[in-house]
Amino acid sequence: METTQRTTVEPTHPNRPDTRPAFGKVKILVAAYGALSAAVLVTVVVLALTEQPVTSFMWGRSAGVPASAAVTYWLTVLAARGARWAYLRIRIISIIMPPVIIAIDTIPGALPVWFIVMHGACAIALAAAAFIVNGSGLRTAFPKKR
Repeated sequence: METTQRTTVEPTHPNRPDTRPAFGKVKILVAAYGALSAAVLVTVVVLALTEQPVTSFMWGRSAGVPASAAVTYWLTVLAARGARWAYLRIRIISIIMPPVIIAIDTIPGALPVWFIVMHGACAIALAAAAFIVNGSGLRTAFPKKR
């Protein structure tokens, strides 16, 4: 009877020295996403207070994007601490949200150009984070469980 010798690869820990810089960059990019989206919200508030035209669509978009940024940052922190489930969600969010932001914001005539440009910058920050999060360095830190 022949015995098959199996070797298992030790899962790498996400807090190892080579993943910390990657998560540091992702946190900065997600924070930029949040800061830019908060700037849009503040601008909408100022416009409303000065009796400039502000639509309910602008209110919804300007409130929703910072909320999603807060959740994304929270998930990034948890992923940096080693939560695989949070890492998987960050991978998905960072890929899906930038095109969604652009697609919704570019509905013809729905939003002013400054709003679209600011949310476009939000999308760019999050898209940049997507390249890091979905790169091989962090993917190896969170191997699939078998």
